Amino acid sequence: MASKLEEDLSCPVCLDIFKDPVILSCSHSFCRECVEKSWKEKEDKECPICKRRHSKGLLPPNFALKNLCETFLLEREQRASEDLCSLHQETLKLFCLDHQEPVCVVCRDSEKHAKHTIRPTDEAVQQHKKNLEKTLQPLKKKLEALKDVKMKFDQTEAHMVVQARHTEKQIKEQFKKLHQFLAEEEEARLRALREEEEQKRKRMKEQMEALRAQIADLSQTVRATEDQLTAQDISFLRNYKAAVERVQQRPLLEEPQLPSGALIDQAKHLGNLAFKIWTKMKDMVSYTPVILDPNTAGLKLILSDDLTTVRDGGERQQLPDNPERIGGILTIYYSVLGSEGFNSGTHSWDVEVRDCDLWFLGVLPESAERKGNTLCKMWAVEFSDGKYRTFSPSHPDTVLSMQTEPKRIRVNLDCNRGELSFSDPDTNTLIHSFTHTFTDRMLPVFSNFCRSPLQILPEKISVSVEPN
Repeated sequence: MASKLEEDLSCPVCLDIFKDPVILSCSHSFCRECVEKSWKEKEDKECPICKRRHSKGLLPPNFALKNLCETFLLEREQRASEDLCSLHQETLKLFCLDHQEPVCVVCRDSEKHAKHTIRPTDEAVQQHKKNLEKTLQPLKKKLEALKDVKMKFDQTEAHMVVQARHTEKQIKEQFKKLHQFLAEEEEARLRALREEEEQKRKRMKEQMEALRAQIADLSQTVRATEDQLTAQDISFLRNYKAAVERVQQRPLLEEPQLPSGALIDQAKHLGNLAFKIWTKMKDMVSYTPVILDPNTAGLKLILSDDLTTVRDGGERQQLPDNPERIGGILTIYYSVLGSEGFNSGTHSWDVEVRDCDLWFLGVLPESAERKGNTLCKMWAVEFSDGKYRTFSPSHPDTVLSMQTEPKRIRVNLDCNRGELSFSDPDTNTLIHSFTHTFTDRMLPVFSNFCRSPLQILPEKISVSVEPN
């Protein structure tokens, strides 16, 4: 059966591959010899297919079609030669399993293949296709695995973009607040400077007015007295008594002095200006000893923008399954780790659990496998069904006896002494304490199974100056 390509390259008249193809004005192509024979002894030169009259006198060659036909014939000849035995020019109908090569009937009877296992080509093809398909299966599985990995990479890249834009937005909002604070603080300090300038200039103006009035009065007395001194003798004597009285009525008071504090108090406005502003900024900023790491959060958790509060969001989110993310039993949905771990010193953080009825708090080794059963690797205290329990790798689960339900839990990790304790900071009551030599860096872990938020509380900020 001819292939579709062979049909397309065949002349409609002779049904063979085009030889010296020409193209008519109607765009149909034929062998030159075929179209000339069909026009022999005919006055009208019509297309053998559509019967349209050929409007040109010459038959232009179709070079593109000619090249295609020549290429096709060459490839067909090569394929035909490949099906023949190069030694005996016989059709290769057999296959030698020992040499793994096609052979002809003459090759089969030759000494070279005398003791070999020979099979018909079709049988060998079927068997080898099965073998090749079996060999291909691992590659197919590998390909599917790589496609899955690529899908995860694509998902991770998309999530990175969302993270970057969200983080950028939060950074801008934080700096906007700082800029607003600084602008308001600048305006307040400039306003205080302007008010001081206005008050002191007003006071100075009042004193200047009084001084000018005093100068004018004395000037007038001096001029009148000097005029009297130039008067005629009799006139001078007649007015002498009045002139003396006028002068004596102007007592020689002490010269007025510049008032204290008349100048702008630059030291008050400029002294330690940056420090004063920085000290005041502590009222608008907070410090939280532990920050949640969203890249470790369970698939159902919602974190606050400042990464200090966590709650159950109810619906599973499409998040990348990155190595840092908690993926064990239960924790795959409801646990999140702190962004920093501790392997030395003493560290403490308070967690408000006021309205949460199912949670656990503790620490997890940084090197622990996060995709398995992470619960068995934690040191933690759990609250569920109204009861408090403990669990750890080195201690059996224990139910704790509690008189009240704490609204806050203080977690204290002393890496040097190897102690992890949980207490109620409102009543200063110890809930439970683990003793263990923590050799790994320990990460705070938080799990919340309810919609009410579980919040890491900020610490008080103080600014002090110590002498050198």
